[in-house]
Amino acid sequence: MTKKIGILGSGIVGQTLGSGFASHNYQVMLGTRSPEKLEEWKINVGPNAQVGTFNEAAAYGDLLVLAVKGTAADKALQLAGKDNLEDKVVIDATNPIADAPPVNGVLQFFTARNNSLMEMLQEKYSQAHFVKAFSCIGSAYMVNPVFDSKPTMFICGNNEDAKDEVSKILKLFGWDVADMGETESARAIEPLCMLWCLPGFRENSWTHAFKLLKL
Repeated sequence: MTKKIGILGSGIVGQTLGSGFASHNYQVMLGTRSPEKLEEWKINVGPNAQVGTFNEAAAYGDLLVLAVKGTAADKALQLAGKDNLEDKVVIDATNPIADAPPVNGVLQFFTARNNSLMEMLQEKYSQAHFVKAFSCIGSAYMVNPVFDSKPTMFICGNNEDAKDEVSKILKLFGWDVADMGETESARAIEPLCMLWCLPGFRENSWTHAFKLLKL
């Protein structure tokens, strides 16, 4: 399993996943436009953490994590540099959330029903192997979630080896994994963030996760 992780994005999701990888003995570089703002994070995480530009983080990582707002995903990958994406696994934690406010608690998307942000990114950056993950849970529960039973992370992607590598990471982080198929399945997975957010917007309840039950 890879040990060098490049994270594209330095918001709460990027910092949470960066800290999580570092706590599991991965070497991590957080990619950001403002490295000086991440000094406290780097100090708190310790020697497994570094900070750099998007391009530096993409070049550094054997595996990459895309952890930005959906509206910024394409720009983040442009800043990463296409050459740095060549044949790399990219964990896609993004959702196509529009800038418009929710309607009665329901997030609005900028994608059409029969398309997904992940499909758009995979088509444009075909040299990378995208795997959707971490998109249907709040950042507080992405690493080592504690519930009455182990929650389920839904993933999809076109490359089986890439999904296998991401599945091992997810299991290490405390998740059950449900492989939903190829890239088109992101059309179903991405909207789960709408469902996850509904109790939060309507009742200020954010302490939940999804569980797939099987007979």
